[in-house]
Amino acid sequence: MNRTSTRELFRRAVDVVRSAPLDGPGRVPAYLLPSPEQPPAPAAGPVEGLDGDLWDTADGLREGRISAVAVLEACRERVTRYDERYGAFEYIDAAAFVPRPIEPGLPLAGVPLTVKDVIHVAGMPTAGSSVAIRPIAAERDGEAVARLRAAGAHLIGKVVTHEFALGVTTAQSRNPWDDARVPGGSSGGSAISVVTGMALGSLGTDTRASIRVPAALCGLVGFKPSYGRVPVDEWLTLSWSLDHLAPMGRTVRDVALLMDVIAGPAGSWSGALPGCVEGLRVGTSAAFLDGCEPGVRACFDTALAGVRTAGAVVIELEALSREDLELANAVGMILSRAEAAQFHLEMGTDLDRCVPDVRDQLMEALGLMATDLVRAFRLRGMLRDRLASAFSGVDIVAMPTSKVVAPRREDADQYLLVLSANCIPWSLVDFPAISVHMGLSEGLPVGLQLVSGPGSDRSLLATACAFERILPRPPAWSPR
Repeated sequence: MNRTSTRELFRRAVDVVRSAPLDGPGRVPAYLLPSPEQPPAPAAGPVEGLDGDLWDTADGLREGRISAVAVLEACRERVTRYDERYGAFEYIDAAAFVPRPIEPGLPLAGVPLTVKDVIHVAGMPTAGSSVAIRPIAAERDGEAVARLRAAGAHLIGKVVTHEFALGVTTAQSRNPWDDARVPGGSSGGSAISVVTGMALGSLGTDTRASIRVPAALCGLVGFKPSYGRVPVDEWLTLSWSLDHLAPMGRTVRDVALLMDVIAGPAGSWSGALPGCVEGLRVGTSAAFLDGCEPGVRACFDTALAGVRTAGAVVIELEALSREDLELANAVGMILSRAEAAQFHLEMGTDLDRCVPDVRDQLMEALGLMATDLVRAFRLRGMLRDRLASAFSGVDIVAMPTSKVVAPRREDADQYLLVLSANCIPWSLVDFPAISVHMGLSEGLPVGLQLVSGPGSDRSLLATACAFERILPRPPAWSPR
């Protein structure tokens, strides 16, 4: 692969935005507001998951069938055994491994969870996995964190992120399926902690692709809800208009249970499961497959064949083009990096101490012209309308989450746009999206991304749960 500097990638994005046609000077820019929530279809049938997932463990703890001491000790033993090898944690709270009485009615009582090191947890430091700022001694929980505590969860520590969440590789850590490869990012530590059993779920963030890419590369489920579904506060900002707090778990029902707590109202997410595939109109496009590795394409083709057999109709979308996706990636890079640069300017971040790819992006963004930024916001509104039109004849859009499997660590700097190309457009226009496991290529996990229209978050979870019952289950993890 030809190596292209991060600075050059940013400059190319600026060129794309400058040359993209607008609808005309009279168009009102679309500054995104939370989409009105659409009710999900009624649930049908029992909800199944993997043995030992968060859902089953939470049930067992509440009913007294599982020992809280045993659960915490199992997680603590995994942290001791695997953290140094894979690089999951920035901070471990030893006190969180002390069992507490299980309080009746608390949905996550006794469940060990992790939190990404850009989200404030009272009593724990926040540094964004960076030495470019002094660690912040958090005095208050973010609202989503507070809701997890109130639900009885044990927050066992802060997990590693690509520095300041400004990347999709988390190259300082290692993929649990092959420690010569990256876990994906920026919520790489979240993925590692769940795959290895150090925790049963994690609260991460997704700005452009940061929960879905590591979920895909590590064989997990990662959900990016619509903006505002989960409160975003008390965090190290990457992008005020694009940041989403987002859950990661082993199964869709794990993610639904976490959403019950952090988004509420209780039961409205898990109660929508499992959904149905029969009669579903599934859209896809050749644009999502451009540049796919053969093994990833094979997994995707098999997944589509499976849902067709289950009664879905697969429809080729003519409205989506490769140029649309490239423009969305360029606009997303400019907006997110400009907002990040302003935040770190206010923070007093020492950019010379940042890792090179983060430093270069922030330095380029500091020199961005205001006219380019305004143009990017206007293009964002255009793209929202254009991508929304793709849903006029389908219920859901499907694609590989990432077009490649986990890259090798020494090549990580070349994958800034490759890993996230299919994810960024949906963050930019604020459509809910989820990544579920759909198979293996060369022994490495491959993710399937499902996207639905504005406000249909719970329906998307339900549909993803129905897909999950058809797709291959991820193999049981063991270190190589």
